[in-house]
This record gives sequence, structure tokens and C-alpha cells, in this order.
Amino acid sequence: MSTYVITIPGTFLAPPSADVRAAVERELRPADPRQTSLGRREELRILTVNENDTFTVRLEVEAADSDEAEDTARRTVASALTAVGVAADDAPLGPAVVTGIEV
Repeated sequence: MSTYVITIPGTFLAPPSADVRAAVERELRPADPRQTSLGRREELRILTVNENDTFTVRLEVEAADSDEAEDTARRTVASALTAVGVAADDAPLGPAVVTGIEV
């Protein structure tokens, strides 16, 4: 098993409130990439929301390979959004990308 840092872009189709953003971050906190050397070195934030409501999520994921890591990360983000009341159709996700690996 390796530790992967996975980046997933997305778009909030309706501007998220500060409370929604904070709730998403709380849901994702166990996968905070700042626990990895890459995350600390690059000062990665778990959730970044841009002025145009696009967003980027960066997660730490333990997996056997990159495909498994990307799948796990997508499920984790989708689950966090759903848990705070954001429907999948209201925040479509882009492709997951491996941005770091710690073996």
C-alpha cells in the first residue's frame, strides 16, 4: 500500500455558503493531505474554492495502486458533498489525478 495525494476539480453550480464550505472541509478532514510530506511541503489545502465557484479538493488516500486511489478519492468527495446536503448534480466533479505518491 502507498499513500497518494489525489486532486479532484469540480464546480459548485450554486455558490456555496461559508457554512457549506466549512462542513465539506470537516467531512474531508480525515483525508487531509497535510499529513503527508508533499502536503506539508506544498502547503496543500484540502478544499480550495475559487471566485467562479470552481473548486479543487486534495486528499490523502491509502491504496494499492493509482486507479484504486483515484476511485476512493472520488467516492470520498462525493460522500462528503452529499453528507452536507450538496447533490451530485449541484457540484459535478472532474477527473481525479494523482499529484503525489509516498511509498
